[in-house]
Amino acid sequence: MQKPAITQAPIHDIIAQRWSPRAYDANKAVSQAQIISLLEAARWAPSCFGDEPWRFIVWDKNKDSAAWQMALDCIVPGNQAWAMNAPVLVLICADRLFGHNQKPNRWGGYDTGAAAVSLSIQATSMGLVTHQMGGFDGEKARAAFNVPDQFEMMAMMAVGYVADIEGLSDELKERALAPRKRKPLGELFYDSVWNQAII
Repeated sequence: MQKPAITQAPIHDIIAQRWSPRAYDANKAVSQAQIISLLEAARWAPSCFGDEPWRFIVWDKNKDSAAWQMALDCIVPGNQAWAMNAPVLVLICADRLFGHNQKPNRWGGYDTGAAAVSLSIQATSMGLVTHQMGGFDGEKARAAFNVPDQFEMMAMMAVGYVADIEGLSDELKERALAPRKRKPLGELFYDSVWNQAII
């Protein structure tokens, strides 16, 4: 299944093709080489002072199913229902402090988001899909995987190959089949002054 974005202006096909499915093929593994390519894409994201505040913990079900299960257990039940089929789970964390001076880094979350998007676009280019989730217990994950308090828990991500939606619940099927929507450009982007639509 593909759900390309219907855009108001031409954009690169990789960006248009990126979406967040919930139907994952539980029988199709993501190789270690593929995982490293995804992380390499994240590594080259821009960051304030080049500080690279992101830290990702990766769980590959085919490599360590027990650790992967511990990660799945940190996800809320509604997301577990579909994420349990994703062969790879990722915890995305942001350093609250700059590495070069240990002062607060208020851009850490912003930069970490850029790294996550880079990973997602790379995944699309490789025929993989990702789905980022806010629905997880960050403190449970912190305790289970020894994440220092200095790091903010940003998101969990499922990575794998898209599957047929027939395995989803009726509610999730309906969401999968619903058209993709975004607000019009003019509601989000302004020309020279606040609330003056760019188009």
